[in-house]
Amino acid sequence: MINFYKYQGAGNDFILIDNRNGLFRGDKVTFVQKWCDRRFGIGSDGLIFLENSDISDFKMDFYNPDGSQSFCGNGSRCAVAFARFVGIDKVQLSFEAIDGLHTAEWVGEEVKVGMRQVGGIKAYGQDEFINTGSPHYISYQSEGNEKDVLEFGRKIRYSEEFKPAGTNVNLITVLGADHIAIRTYERGVEDETLACGTGATACGLSYAARSSINQGVVKVDAQGGALKIHFKKTEKAGYFEQIWLEGPAEFVFKGELEDVD
Repeated sequence: MINFYKYQGAGNDFILIDNRNGLFRGDKVTFVQKWCDRRFGIGSDGLIFLENSDISDFKMDFYNPDGSQSFCGNGSRCAVAFARFVGIDKVQLSFEAIDGLHTAEWVGEEVKVGMRQVGGIKAYGQDEFINTGSPHYISYQSEGNEKDVLEFGRKIRYSEEFKPAGTNVNLITVLGADHIAIRTYERGVEDETLACGTGATACGLSYAARSSINQGVVKVDAQGGALKIHFKKTEKAGYFEQIWLEGPAEFVFKGELEDVD
């Protein structure tokens, strides 16, 4: 029997398991595929095993619902909240992820996680591509002239340009001087999710670059809640540093699994 916990960050929901004692010894990919299923399992946008780390406060072993792995921004914020619940109670801490070490801190009741940009901003006509730990294709739209996020997302995600791994796809609507709304199609989930942390970060940086904002905060409204992207522009065009993703990370429910294979 194994305990699981459900958390959500701006509507991005995750199953979390404290595996620091090595209780789970089964095949993680098969386990993830089974329990992330929303009809035959618990249902979630991903599953996180909290593991011991020799170089940080904990390791976040994150899996997408299809069993693939990547860095997950909102998942990492939920992992920080879960870490506090299981006794890693620090205002500032570090954790190990698939792409290396990250720092995190509590800001009131919200979690702020250090993010990174891999490479610069690449143009695709009027659209853009940014890797913020996970790859993100970005397209701008105006109110009253919106694209279908599923149709457009699948078209780009499975296009020849991004084979074989594919990419996440984001649609941006500008709401104000430092305020945008996004919708995201996530690979691995193969559907629209209510929020995406790496996607919100990529969109925030894209908007900052287009708007010539050198540093500060861009507010990002996802379908499931509000996030904040902190950043500072470097001297190199299209590159940023001191990147942070801030938002809510909340406990939903807990349960027990008898089938842990």
